[in-house]
Amino acid sequence: MAKMGSRKHLKRFKAPEHWPIHPKEFTWTVKPSPGPHSIEGSLPLLVIVRDILKIADNAREARIIINNGEIMVDGRTRKDYKFPVGFMDVIQLPKSGKAYRVVPDERGTLVLHPIEEGNTEFKLCRIEDKVTVKGGKTQLNLHDGRNYLTEEDYKTGDVVILNVPDQEIKDTIKFEDGTIGLITGGKHIGEKGTVKEINITRSSMPNTVLIETKEKSFQTLQEYVFVLGKDKPMISLPGGQ
Repeated sequence: MAKMGSRKHLKRFKAPEHWPIHPKEFTWTVKPSPGPHSIEGSLPLLVIVRDILKIADNAREARIIINNGEIMVDGRTRKDYKFPVGFMDVIQLPKSGKAYRVVPDERGTLVLHPIEEGNTEFKLCRIEDKVTVKGGKTQLNLHDGRNYLTEEDYKTGDVVILNVPDQEIKDTIKFEDGTIGLITGGKHIGEKGTVKEINITRSSMPNTVLIETKEKSFQTLQEYVFVLGKDKPMISLPGGQ
């Protein structure tokens, strides 16, 4: 029985630090289902409903709300209370009309940031990799686990704009000098700035990017830069960033 429990549940003290739960209040917490985001980069839907949105007082109430189809992720109803919700996912509560986007705050903690009216119809996804498949088409591998077949010319690091809820690509934000980038890892996680220079290495060393903000300039890894727009970000961020 102990082994079964370890597969279905997660000890609270082992939960990621960004989960808003008390590590000593109970022994166990919900373990996310396998899905588009890792445990370290996601929040279970139950934790969001009970501990962040606080529209349920306990796990039982949260499961009822979720099972009733009252929560949508990226335009689709999710009834699995363990469903992993992660970076850039769009959460909607049809009954109240409220909507949120999952983004890091200035400390790098994943938070639910309210979405302005009219901005729930799209989601941003970064191209992590691309491969040529049978038939000569290109498969795009996106940051949230999606794979898309396309004949268009995209590059790794570009961000595609998906329609919600049909999940089709409607536009792209090129990863290039002058774009606005959100830092998703490293010591500058959660910061936003302008891409000033992309440094492509010709060795096993990772590519780096020079980012400029109003206060400073710094180098970060290319894989940490998520571009949000050319002249201005397509989305708002916590703290008025």
